Amino acid sequence: MFLGSHSPRLDEKGRLFLPAKYRDELSGGLVITKGQERCLYVFPMEEFQRITEALRSAPVTAKAVRDYSRVFFASASDEIPDKQGRITIPPALRGYAGLDRDCVVIGANTRLEIWDARAWADYEAEQEQAFADLSEEVLPGV
Repeated sequence: MFLGSHSPRLDEKGRLFLPAKYRDELSGGLVITKGQERCLYVFPMEEFQRITEALRSAPVTAKAVRDYSRVFFASASDEIPDKQGRITIPPALRGYAGLDRDCVVIGANTRLEIWDARAWADYEAEQEQAFADLSEEVLPGV
């Protein structure tokens, strides 16, 4: 399970240090792909394979499945962190997420998300009231 927020910086080669607490879990490989709201999703290889199987079993006749799968897989990049725990984020994915230098890596349960720091701050501010309003709907009785 991935939790918390971290604030690494991209270096001039487009590399990002993964949070130290997740390096062991991601050392065997990971997949970076486009996420919603212009962030990047980072999946451990096992989780990416689980999602792949779920999409494989979805009906190819469903247009939404085809559309989602095309973008999801076409933008995916498999990476293996280097010995220092860095991953290289491909230029197309950096452009999609607006990543320049200051980033935020958040834990999102089964994946990490990489955000431009300003975009994350804006998103958080926008979603604060919705988060409070949805708590009963998303987690009834908690």
